Order: sequence, then structure tokens, then C-alpha cells
Amino acid sequence: MGSIARAAANLVTTSGVWLKGGVNNASMDNITAFPSGIPASDGITFISSQTASSSASISFTSGITSTYKAYKFVFVNCHPQTDSVDFEFNLSTDSGSNYNVTKTTTAFQSYNTESGAFYGLTYQGLDDLAQSTGFQTLTCNGDANGSVSNADDSGVSGSLILFNPSSTTYVKHFISITDNMVWSGGYMTSNYIAGYGNTTSAINAIRFRMSSGNIDAGTIYMYGIK
Repeated sequence: MGSIARAAANLVTTSGVWLKGGVNNASMDNITAFPSGIPASDGITFISSQTASSSASISFTSGITSTYKAYKFVFVNCHPQTDSVDFEFNLSTDSGSNYNVTKTTTAFQSYNTESGAFYGLTYQGLDDLAQSTGFQTLTCNGDANGSVSNADDSGVSGSLILFNPSSTTYVKHFISITDNMVWSGGYMTSNYIAGYGNTTSAINAIRFRMSSGNIDAGTIYMYGIK
């Protein structure tokens, strides 16, 4: 015991402070709360998720509050039942009774074929909105056809961030990045959409859907960001 006591004493300063050699990286799985001075996370908190199964839409009608200054929605392999459709969203100020917030947006896209023969970066004027209450596409194609393929290995993945939705002073900015295999096959697109909901009312619900047909499969996660 004498040697153990001496070894322990060598790890403590004369003022009673443990030296770093006295602390290891053992598991902290029994700790249930951190002291107030230690952040419990990196600022992003998982709130909820929904998984589609031949779903007409996915809506988050709770959890969007003043608790967080921004909300991030992450889309993982959202697969359409119908070929040549777009993945889109809209906002609500009445807890999901209506999804019709007026929006002004901008859109551009990069693309490349599997062969590498065709590639580019383009502004997508057909995919932006100018003071419209309609659903905003999160995938671009630049013509009348939808962008997303319903091939078995296809779908949409990406994210959307909605900033300060509970504000009653400012419009509601958002930005989205998605990627998908194009309906005609053989190439992929990376889609960049940004804009604002032109309302000073609090946003408290959001809906995602395909422009036609159901969401066959896929999961959408909602996180709060402090």
C-alpha cells in the first residue's frame, strides 16, 4: 500500500490539484450530466426523424420552436415511386394546416455524366421562385421534366438549413444542398437552392414531398442548432 500511496501522491500538487498524468481516457458512460461550465454537445442536437414508406409526404409539425436559432434537415436516400419527379418542400405558419409561405429563391446546379463527356455549372431559372407560395424544388433539372430517377439504386440525399424560424422580426432564410441521379440516367447533379420565406410570422412546420407520386423510401432527420 505504501508504494500505491506514494504513486498517487506524486500525481497531486501541494495545492491538491490532480496532474494530467492522473487522468486517463476511461469510459464516461455512467455520467448523466455535465457541469454547467462544460458544453454537453457541439451545438447540434438530434430532435426527431421520420422514415417514408410509400408516403405522400413527410411533415414535421412539432419541435420547430424558439429553442434553437436554426434547424437542419438531413435527407438520406429519399426514393420516389414515380420516375422523373422533383423533391420539394414548403413552410407553414399555422402548425401544418397550410403550407403556403411566400418565397423568393435562387438555384444553380453542377452536373457530370458517368462517361465524363458532359459536365457543367448552370443557373437554373426554371427552378427558382419569385414571391410564390408554391412548393420549392430541392432538385434541379432545368426543363419541364423532374430531376429524380426512380431506378432501384437512385434517390435524393442532402440537407436543408432553416434559419431562426421563430423570429417575428425577420424573414426566414434557408439554404439547401442535395445530390441525385437524374431521371434519364447516366449522370448526377449537385443542387444548390437558397432563398427566404417572406414572412415575419413564426414558422412552426415544414413538409417534404415528391412533385408527383409518393416517397417510396428514405429517412429525414431534424436537428436543432444553437
